[in-house]
Amino acid sequence: MAAHRCVTFLLASTILCSLLVCYVFCDSEPVKEETAHISKPNEVFVEDDTLVKVANEQPAVDSDSKPIEETHDDRQWQATEEEAIMAKPEPEEDIAPPSPFKDEFKEELVIRPLHSGDIYASFQFRTLWNTDFLQGKRVSHYHLFPKSLGQVISKFSIREMHISFTQGYWRTMQWGQPFLPSPPGAELWVWFQDTVTNVDGAWKELTNVLSGIFCASLNFIDSTNTVQPTASFKPLGLGNVTDSRFLRYAMLPREIVCTENLTPWKKLLPCGSKAGLAVLLKSEKLFHSSFHSEAVHIRPVCQDAECLAPSWELRQTLNVVFDVYTSGQGKKEWSLFKMFSRTLTEACPLSSSSKVYVDVTDNPEGELFDLLPASPLLEQAVVLGDRRTYVVYDLHNKDTFGSTRSLNPLVRWKGDSGEMLRPLLHSERYVAGFGLQTGEIHTVIYNHHPYRAYPVLLMETVPWYLRLYIHTLTITSKNKENRPSYIHYQPSKDRLKPHLLEMLVQLPPNSVTEVTVQFERALLKWTEYTPDPNHGFYVGSSVISALVPSMVAMDTNNTKDRPLFSSFFPCKEESSYFARVYTEPLLVNLPTPDFSMPYNVICLTCTVVAVGYGSFYNLLTRTFQVEEPSPGLAKRLANVIRRWRGVPLL
Repeated sequence: MAAHRCVTFLLASTILCSLLVCYVFCDSEPVKEETAHISKPNEVFVEDDTLVKVANEQPAVDSDSKPIEETHDDRQWQATEEEAIMAKPEPEEDIAPPSPFKDEFKEELVIRPLHSGDIYASFQFRTLWNTDFLQGKRVSHYHLFPKSLGQVISKFSIREMHISFTQGYWRTMQWGQPFLPSPPGAELWVWFQDTVTNVDGAWKELTNVLSGIFCASLNFIDSTNTVQPTASFKPLGLGNVTDSRFLRYAMLPREIVCTENLTPWKKLLPCGSKAGLAVLLKSEKLFHSSFHSEAVHIRPVCQDAECLAPSWELRQTLNVVFDVYTSGQGKKEWSLFKMFSRTLTEACPLSSSSKVYVDVTDNPEGELFDLLPASPLLEQAVVLGDRRTYVVYDLHNKDTFGSTRSLNPLVRWKGDSGEMLRPLLHSERYVAGFGLQTGEIHTVIYNHHPYRAYPVLLMETVPWYLRLYIHTLTITSKNKENRPSYIHYQPSKDRLKPHLLEMLVQLPPNSVTEVTVQFERALLKWTEYTPDPNHGFYVGSSVISALVPSMVAMDTNNTKDRPLFSSFFPCKEESSYFARVYTEPLLVNLPTPDFSMPYNVICLTCTVVAVGYGSFYNLLTRTFQVEEPSPGLAKRLANVIRRWRGVPLL
């Protein structure tokens, strides 16, 4: 009986398990089929810059699932070629292909032996940031782009910003044209986006912020030295905003450049001054030179020809000219170690390109100087209308450093360097006249092209205390009057804004054009004079912009393979190139009072008060008493004796 009950229990348990399995299997199969049709296979999810491919295999379809397949005909899809390729099993390292546009950093050093025996070294560091601030996007992650500048661009809605600090004056007739010109002192010009409502307020706050970032005196920029050019300083990046209401330009010709400006400038680099070309930026060597200029240029650019991926370009440039006599060497022999007291040992690990260019255009056969070590890499580039040849040292190539694991190019001059070709565009400026009441400003522009005439845009910014007489403006070329085709003048307001004069002048071939205007000196308040008023007052440089005819055919293709020093200014024509020239700043004396007179007045006043008023006050407040003269010694002795005897005193 017990055995019969066990068999019955086992049979019942088996039947229940079979029914449960059948129920689970039959109920789960349609759900699996529905899920397979709803979620598409081979979907790609992006998370933390890593591509994760999820491939869901389509389940096998049998006769039982035919009605379900027919009900889902509208959900069926046909795999494209791209999805078919992604569906194939690939190695794990090929799952995350690199993005075509990413942040990148490039660095270059150009060394040009000048005909005067000096050495011109130009550093350029370019950082591309794959983001678009023009659409009002907020960015919280910074990779290579410095966060301090990124926040400034975002907060003040900046479209372009160009700032430079220069110590010394670039001698064009001796050194030729620089890659990126800059005036002596500090220069700042900014294009704001058209969404900014209060441009003056944003400009004032921006100058204060930049003053703290670069440790400069930019906070002294105010309405008295700020102008709004209408034709000069057009945007160099993307966009077609040309309304001068969103442009501000200012210049501080007396700004002194020192190590305090260089240190924050180096901190903007991705590698700082620890690796790459930045290790050569030693302050005691850079400032012991004839010319030193550091600049920061920010603008939106395109990464491809169709401009489908706009990005922001930060270009940091540093130009320096080393002189034979100021360095104390006394011979024409140069190397990286002699110029910077350091050599190159590695490239910046974050850079995609790190190269050193040495200009050997004037030394094709080695008759002028020897260059060691020799490099088999040669590259030609059209720079400022001239085709130049460069020896290239690639720091990402380990063979560049050789067995010493150090790169120290040496330039040893053999003989005379010969005469340098005069630049096609050159300018000078000076003050004429006598006395401290009136004077004249003379701007001389040279066109050395033998047979081509071209227009130039001249911009003059004169402080309000030099009151210009525009009716005395004269322009002469080859002793003939030259009328400008465009002129824009904004008169100054005392203690509010300066003069602004813009003119478009046609330069005849092989000519000298002179622009003259008279002015009158104003008498300032004694609180408006500088601590050293007898030194004089500085007037900012004139700015000359022109499309100069080129001697060679220009390459207008904007490719990434071009050197950085040859691709800053956009060029749309093959017959000309854009050039900007700055003149010397002016030093003008103003009527200055004798500041020793207040000292004399103070001394005289104090003397009168101390002697006159002091004596009179004593007479009014002091009381007088009549005192008898004291008796003599004999009388006093007699009185003592008489007192002892009881006799009345004398």
